Amino acid sequence: MFPNLFLEPLIMHIPDGFLSPGVAAVCWVLSAALLWVAARRTRRTLGERQVPLMGVMAAFIFAAQMINFPVAGGTSGHLLGGVLAAVMLGPWAGMLVMASVIGVQALLFQDGGLLVMGANIFNMGILTALIGYGLYRGVLGRSRRVRLGVIGLAAWLSVLAGALATSLELWLSGTAPLRVVLPAMLGVHALIGIGEALITAGAVAFVSRARPDVLEGTDSPRGGRGWIWGGALASLLVLLLSPLASAYPDGLERVADDLGFAGRSTAPSIHVLGDYAIPQLGETPLSVILAGALGALVVAALAYAVSRLLAASPRHQPVDVTEKSDL
Repeated sequence: MFPNLFLEPLIMHIPDGFLSPGVAAVCWVLSAALLWVAARRTRRTLGERQVPLMGVMAAFIFAAQMINFPVAGGTSGHLLGGVLAAVMLGPWAGMLVMASVIGVQALLFQDGGLLVMGANIFNMGILTALIGYGLYRGVLGRSRRVRLGVIGLAAWLSVLAGALATSLELWLSGTAPLRVVLPAMLGVHALIGIGEALITAGAVAFVSRARPDVLEGTDSPRGGRGWIWGGALASLLVLLLSPLASAYPDGLERVADDLGFAGRSTAPSIHVLGDYAIPQLGETPLSVILAGALGALVVAALAYAVSRLLAASPRHQPVDVTEKSDL
C-alpha cells in the first residue's frame, strides 16, 4: 500500500558522515578536475542559442528530482537526469548542468552533504553524463527506435554506475563491507533504474517529435524562444506534482537503514530550506511547491550564468553545431 501523499520529499543524496574525509577529498579533486575539463570543452562548442537551454534543462531536472516514485519493497527512487542532460546538451554541458543542480540541492535544501558534494556530483552528474552520451553517440544516425532503446539502456546503466561508485566510496570509508553494501545497492537501484530508463526515454521521445533540433548531434541549431517557454512550463507542471512524491525511503536510505549505518549521518551546517519546504508555511503542498519553484529558479539562473560566462569568454571559439563531441 502506498504511503500518504502530500509529504515533503526525503533526503536523496549522500549526507555528511557516510564518507571518510580522505574519500570525500579525493572525490572533490576528481569532480573539480572533470568539471574544469567540461567547462573548457563547453566553451569551445557553446552557441548563443544553447545558453538559455542549459538553464531550462537545469530547472527541469531539479524539479523532476523532487518526485520520488515507489518501487518494490517499500523503497522509492527519483530521476537522476544525467543521461537526459547529456543527450540534450552534450556530455560536457550536461555535467555542468548536473553540478549546478546538485550544488543548489546541497546548499539551499541540505539535500546531500557539503563535504561529500564532490562525491554526489561525480556519482550522479559526471558518471551518468559520460555513460549516457558514450552510448548515445554510438547510435547517432540510427533509427529513432534504436536510439530510444539505447538511451533507455544508458539511463538504467547510469543508475547502476552511480550505485556502484557509492558502494565503493562507502567501503573505502569503512562505512560498510563491500560484500554487503554492493549487492544491496545494486539490487535496489536495478529497480530504480527502470524508472530512470522509462522517464528518460519518454522525455527524449517527446522532444524528438516536437523539436528534434534540440537534441545533441542533430544538424539544426538548438534552442529557440518557443522551446524555452515550453521547458519552463514543463518544469512548472512537474513542480505541481512534487507534493505527491512517495514518502518511502530512497535506495541509499533503505540500504543505510538495513545495514545499520544510517546513524552516521551528520546534521547539515547550513539551514535554509531543509526538506524542500518553506519554514513559515509548514509541511504543506503549497510549501513544497513554492520551495521547489524557488530552487528551480535558482538552479536555472546558476546554469544560465555559467553558460553565459563561458559563451562570453574571450577564448570562446564557436564551432559548427553539426560537429560532434570528440568524447
